[in-house]
Amino acid sequence: MILGAALAVGTVGCEQPEARTALSYTADAQRAYDQAMKEFNSHNWLEAQALLREVKRKYHYSKYAKLAELRIADADFEQEKLTEAIRGYRQFVHDHRSDVEEVAYARSRIAEAQYKQINESFLLPSADERDQAVILDAFRELKGYIHDYPDSKESPKIRELLIEVTGRLMRHELYVARFYLARDNFQAAVNRIQYAMRNFAGGPSLRASDEAIDSGLEAEALLLLGEVYLKMKKYPEARDAFGGILRDYPRSPLVVQANNFLTYMLERGV
Repeated sequence: MILGAALAVGTVGCEQPEARTALSYTADAQRAYDQAMKEFNSHNWLEAQALLREVKRKYHYSKYAKLAELRIADADFEQEKLTEAIRGYRQFVHDHRSDVEEVAYARSRIAEAQYKQINESFLLPSADERDQAVILDAFRELKGYIHDYPDSKESPKIRELLIEVTGRLMRHELYVARFYLARDNFQAAVNRIQYAMRNFAGGPSLRASDEAIDSGLEAEALLLLGEVYLKMKKYPEARDAFGGILRDYPRSPLVVQANNFLTYMLERGV
């Protein structure tokens, strides 16, 4: 009985430190994370990232390890290390898909980082002539976020960025269409305008989806399309394009030009 009592006491004695260790683990993780966040909030990015990596390493099974992952990517974002930030956010999304709120945040930051990567070079003669690959990447990321999180707290900001990027892409396609028009390559001009309208245009008669983003250039695209059709002598198509401006964009200043073209066609019986 003495031996049994000793074993029982020994068992109880072993259980209590384990319980204390579990509590201590979480408390230590929080303290380490809070210390890292002091550096983060002071914009001491390198020091913060070093401390946050220690949180990940030492407290991998705590919630603070996941938070540390996001803050490491945030620190890269704040330092304009956009490629590293995107990689960190994408890894977080991949590893923690069930954490809905944190994943939504990470994806919004990916979209913002893609937007910030758009090259603002002044060496090119025109912003419309730049390589569109980076802008298309940003467009897809921003649009994907709005599709998946239409009502999130980050959505209004992301939507504003998407409007700007959509406008850039639309302007590029209209620039190329005018290039073809100036060289009497009418069908190529039509193809580029139709591509722009199909992929980047908003407006009531163009896109039924709630995700449609109005670039502000839809009326301009329709006017150009009508002009090209006039040169091709495709009068019904030209009339539809000009009429689309009157119907869908009655407040556009281009309504005057559209009306003038329609009057011109009426007077000539075409």
